[in-house]
Amino acid sequence: MFIDAELICMLFVILAISLVCIIYIRKKEAIEGKISVRSRKRRLLAVLSLTLPSAFLIFMLSLAYGPGGSMSLSETFSTLISAISKGGSGLTVNEIFVYYSRLPRALGALAVGIGLATAGVMFQAIIRNPLVDPYITGVSSGAGLAAVIGIVMGSSIGFMSGSVFMIPVMAMIGGLLAFGATMLIAEKSGGSSVNYVLGGVIVAFALSAVTTLVLTFAGDRLHGAVFWLFGSFTRIEWSNIWFLFIPALAISFLSLFWARELNLVLLGEDQAKQMGLNVRRFNVIVLITASLLTAVCVAFVGIIGFVGLVVPHMCRMVLGGDHRFVLPASIALGGMFLLLTDFISRMIYIPYQLPVGAITAIIGAPIFAYLLIKKGRMYDG
Repeated sequence: MFIDAELICMLFVILAISLVCIIYIRKKEAIEGKISVRSRKRRLLAVLSLTLPSAFLIFMLSLAYGPGGSMSLSETFSTLISAISKGGSGLTVNEIFVYYSRLPRALGALAVGIGLATAGVMFQAIIRNPLVDPYITGVSSGAGLAAVIGIVMGSSIGFMSGSVFMIPVMAMIGGLLAFGATMLIAEKSGGSSVNYVLGGVIVAFALSAVTTLVLTFAGDRLHGAVFWLFGSFTRIEWSNIWFLFIPALAISFLSLFWARELNLVLLGEDQAKQMGLNVRRFNVIVLITASLLTAVCVAFVGIIGFVGLVVPHMCRMVLGGDHRFVLPASIALGGMFLLLTDFISRMIYIPYQLPVGAITAIIGAPIFAYLLIKKGRMYDG
């Protein structure tokens, strides 16, 4: 794949900005001698100065490069503007590639990255464990089972048969039913954070076992079912993108208003109650919201792991545990990370498209291990 000089210049600009921010922050922290709120703000500024331009650059790369052909970034931008001004009709070949094939997919990757990263932050705060991810409540297993049933049985189901929304609707219903089962088990067993984790594990194991049994009868539809389980943006198009994009971003940005309450939850239930927070009700609201956000993401693109685990963890290692900084950083980094992995999944083995979930794990696992080794003892700062 040929990368033009225009792209190289943009990369150098982004790296230069980030380097200046990091040097500035280090000097300020050395003078202050501690990690203050002002220092965390400067760290957040450095993170955003790197991730936001990078996300925009990768977004444009996703529109410029693909198995169907490549364009320069300037040509891509003018093609995109032209296609939008025409309202999607009477387009040239390049405009069709950019507007109908690549743009919805890039928007979907951005939304799912933001959604899964945000859900990961919320789950980790409520359960008070940095090693849980958005699928801890069994949402992925329920969505996976329902989607596999829909793919394997196809038109014989009769429910929205032939509709592009059949699999997403079934997956969302399955994910929410699994979450309901997890909530029921957790509440009946005491309603503590550990109960939610254990309840999710029980539901996930049970539904995963049933999914395996269904896959044995998949026949010639096995490939489609397995590909969905590993995550793919191939089904994202203009007919369904807004049903993913709008809810994912709306719920994610809603979480920014809960930063103070999430900080209180980390202090412990007793202290949070003394500060006037109804901890039990707040926990339930956040768990439902995060599970709904996860279900929306899973329903349209399948199961994409590691984003909701590694992105919040990386942000906490850099910014500490204050959710006023962790949430916006996770939103920016999550969107950038999944845009990058989706771009790699399309371009690394042309003309085949690799499962996005496998790419996120391959890239995320070494990064996570490195940061854990280097920064694990400095987690709070």
